[in-house]
Amino acid sequence: MHTPPPFPASRPRRLRRDAFTRELVREHRLHPSDLIYPVFILDGHNQVQDVASMPGVQRLSIDRLLGVAEQCVALGVPVIALFPVIDTGLKTPDGIEATNPDGLVPRAVRALKDRFPQLGVLTDVALDPFTSHGQDGLLDDSGYILNDATVAMLTRQALVQAAAGVDIVAPSDMMDGRIGAIRSALESQGAIHTRIMAYSAKYASAFYGPFRDAVGSAKNLGKADKKVYQMDPGNSDEALREVALDLAEGADMVMVKPGMPYLDIVRRVKTEFRVPTFAYQVSGEYAMLKAAAANGWLDHDAVMMESLLAFKRAGADGVLTYFALDVARLLRQG
Repeated sequence: MHTPPPFPASRPRRLRRDAFTRELVREHRLHPSDLIYPVFILDGHNQVQDVASMPGVQRLSIDRLLGVAEQCVALGVPVIALFPVIDTGLKTPDGIEATNPDGLVPRAVRALKDRFPQLGVLTDVALDPFTSHGQDGLLDDSGYILNDATVAMLTRQALVQAAAGVDIVAPSDMMDGRIGAIRSALESQGAIHTRIMAYSAKYASAFYGPFRDAVGSAKNLGKADKKVYQMDPGNSDEALREVALDLAEGADMVMVKPGMPYLDIVRRVKTEFRVPTFAYQVSGEYAMLKAAAANGWLDHDAVMMESLLAFKRAGADGVLTYFALDVARLLRQG
């Protein structure tokens, strides 16, 4: 590393003297193309439901989703991510509704691609919105989540989504071997353009609470947890092994989740692999900033922008964030 001359020959504050100089030498910056907008969808017509634990976030029926997609296109947000709120009557222990070609997610994908073909669509490959127990997989008699049987169901789910026309499937379940199984199945069906963004380092985090409220899995999960398949928050080297496995199995892009509490993992992944690396600014992170801003403790827009810049500085190529539209609007204002 270059060692600058000592003071006073070196005065770092010279490069902070005025706005144009700070802009000129800025190392990292945000752009709308860095953002992926997660949206909760539900069945019905003209349905809009506020998510109490996520101020400003709503569950939307497909017809109302199209208006949000139109905003994404207008603001330059390149990808919308879909997370379904499944009717309780359709939830089963095996989550079979996830494989329904006429289910909520495939219908939403078809509607989006028909209306806005230029907008990227990402879908979650996971069973927890569809299972009556709220876990991401199938259970054995003791309640343990079965790996291989779950992978088989996830593969069927991914194929249904690909057939509907989705651009990116994003397995978020953390089962072993699911990327390879999904990649092989996609290839065998001729879906060679379907990208896989793997949730490669997804931690068993306490920051997911509002999301589980939003998709309706919190009550099903009850007091159970996901520690037998999601990663231990104390582990860092393990994340690199998980990423390496997913890349070897055919992932095109990898993700770290949650975001800000795991920026060290984002940096390690980007440094080690130099592949497209994403992070998810999860519901708990969003809710904390919203609550502090609502109480007047923080400047909403300032902390929103600073938090997302931190992802870029850590090495993320893009961020899934519920702030996406707000950020894109601010960036447009210049």
